[in-house]
Amino acid sequence: MATGRWGAGWSSCYFVPSGNLYLNSKAPPMVSNLCHAKPETVQKVVEIVRQQLALPPESEVTPDSKFASLGADSLDTVEIVMGLEEEFDISIEEESSQNISTVQEAANLIEKLVEKKAAA
Repeated sequence: MATGRWGAGWSSCYFVPSGNLYLNSKAPPMVSNLCHAKPETVQKVVEIVRQQLALPPESEVTPDSKFASLGADSLDTVEIVMGLEEEFDISIEEESSQNISTVQEAANLIEKLVEKKAAA
């Protein structure tokens, strides 16, 4: 999977199988991974995951980190979701919460729900 650094003002990026990165543009065909969340949202998710799982500061938690790989069981995942709901003042439907397994997926969902709430 391609990785990259976020730059100031980037709102979304698209990684394609060729490894090319398209910034702030329409998704090219055959998109393999959509990075939608702002860096600060991803960072806040990392902090909440660390707190809920009582991870030591030196443990590595990245956007691609899977909750299960960090030691989370199903109850831990529910607690992570509850922490995210409280922090971002959103409600995550059970079906949606079952579809998030990584920090990035959680951050992407949060951005989507926050945008939806703001538009309402």
